[in-house]
Amino acid sequence: VLPYAAKVRMQRAGGERWLVVDESPDKVWAAVKEFWMENGFLLKLEMPDVGVMETDWAENRAKIADDPIRNVLGKVLDQLWSTGERDKYRTRLERTPDGRSTEIYISHRGMIEEFVPGSTDRTVWQPRPPDPELEAEFLRRLMVRLGVEEGQARSLLATAPAQSRSKLVNVDGTSALAVPEPFDRAWRRVGLALDRVGFTVEDRDRSKGTYFVRYVDPQTDEKKPDGFLSKLAFWRSDDKEVNKAAQYRVVVRETKDVSHITVLNKDGQPENSATTTKILNLLQEQIK
Repeated sequence: VLPYAAKVRMQRAGGERWLVVDESPDKVWAAVKEFWMENGFLLKLEMPDVGVMETDWAENRAKIADDPIRNVLGKVLDQLWSTGERDKYRTRLERTPDGRSTEIYISHRGMIEEFVPGSTDRTVWQPRPPDPELEAEFLRRLMVRLGVEEGQARSLLATAPAQSRSKLVNVDGTSALAVPEPFDRAWRRVGLALDRVGFTVEDRDRSKGTYFVRYVDPQTDEKKPDGFLSKLAFWRSDDKEVNKAAQYRVVVRETKDVSHITVLNKDGQPENSATTTKILNLLQEQIK
């Protein structure tokens, strides 16, 4: 646990960071919602019952050069200049096991506009990797919004230690992802990984180490393209996509300081299918 001001402090596991606020989630929710609106984001998804809110896609204005010409033209130039990058953020609020505080996680997803190979006038939107530095920056801003002094908030974002290595293994005939960390750390890292990849987390049971998620495999999704996110159907949060997404359980269990992550079907049974393997691979990309 790092030093903290007032009722807000930062914690970390490997390269992941999150905030802990000594208030209940229902009291923190309104402040976090106002924070995103103050930073110019629209909220596309609000689920207070499971502690999840998600912004709409917004242009990454930080990529626009801050030069004298732009300063003179001001907002007029902002309307004409496009960076070709879009970002959205998911915030997850989770009550701590003792019920006294709230953990706040911020995850980033990004898209970039690129020219179609061989074309100079046609572009497509492609996903770009989650940016931990953007996540850290918005955690810092949120700390300030919640009352932490600006200088102290910056000092808490020191370089994080190297992440532990995860690897795919076989446990009792079932594929699993092994993370050399105790349950508490693995549970938090899996939650962040699910947020970054864009799974719909419908519920979670920390006492049993289970996340209840929905996932649409883009290769089996037969819906016709309807926009720049059509190839990333599993990133969406709208009702139609959620209803047709398959249900899975992502389970975290600890054995001798090593946590194993497995993917079960909706009935809680092991399933060594191509989709469960793909889910484990997606998680491993985030839990390195």
